Amino acid sequence: MKQSTNVIAFIFPGQGSQTVGMGKNLKDNFKEAKETFEEADDALGFKISTLCFEGPESELFLTANTQPAILTVSVAAFRVLKARVGLEPAFLAGHSLGEYSALIATEAISFWDGVKTVQKRGQFMQEAVPKGEGGMAAVLGLERDAVEDICRKAASGGDVLAPANFNCPGQIVVSGHMSAINRVLSLVKETGSGKTVVLPVSAPFHSALMVPAAERLRKYLNDIAVANLFHPVVTNVEARENQESSRVKNLLIEQMTHTVLWEDSVGFMLDRGVDSFIEIGPGKVLSGMVKRINRKAAVFNVENTNGLDRLEEKRR
Repeated sequence: MKQSTNVIAFIFPGQGSQTVGMGKNLKDNFKEAKETFEEADDALGFKISTLCFEGPESELFLTANTQPAILTVSVAAFRVLKARVGLEPAFLAGHSLGEYSALIATEAISFWDGVKTVQKRGQFMQEAVPKGEGGMAAVLGLERDAVEDICRKAASGGDVLAPANFNCPGQIVVSGHMSAINRVLSLVKETGSGKTVVLPVSAPFHSALMVPAAERLRKYLNDIAVANLFHPVVTNVEARENQESSRVKNLLIEQMTHTVLWEDSVGFMLDRGVDSFIEIGPGKVLSGMVKRINRKAAVFNVENTNGLDRLEEKRR
């Protein structure tokens, strides 16, 4: 992988990539990562670093903790990558929460503001719907049109249900009232070709049920400064690039209630010549999705020293 011949995109993971121990390898080996965790602890007023490194898992997996934890690990990894490897991306993108990591990486939002904002975002999302009333499920093996039709059928009697994530071919997540989710399970089973997995989340993210959370986020973002974007960010809501600072807040607010167009976003970048994707942060969820979208794309993951070493080796 030579910088002169590859068109690179940086991509950042969202909720679901968290694991106890994430980020510790980076903190132990690089001052940029150590300083990032210290800054996050100061901004939040508690040791998010300890939650990342030691857990307990039950606390780390609470949405209001998960979101700042993943963002902190992602930004730590980005800062190490920038200092050690120095690649310049053509685009940045992030899956849901990961869009905030992308905006920090492109210098639109400060890390201090970003980590505090995503903690509030997680809190607002958690509190938008009473526990047990909403949920999410992954639908596997069906085309987009079929899933959209199932959602329409399942959203009867005034229930909310809609696609939340178009992740990659054969993997679509739906979100809404649990009563409608249960109908989806039956309708997918009737197709004889699809499968469903109820996701272990505490709220119906990226659905109309998040309107109260979106309004609370709108008020919170009023006090957050947004600077010019150094590199364009391909947004979840539109699946195309944005480099206008004036549009950032509205796109983040819309993201709360709209479908995450991840497959479309990756397709947009591929169409514009991107052939190498570097997933920056915990896990390899996005790398797997990219490969399902286009097997020829090169994917790398930077979450520890091993990932950095592999990336450097490829560049030689």
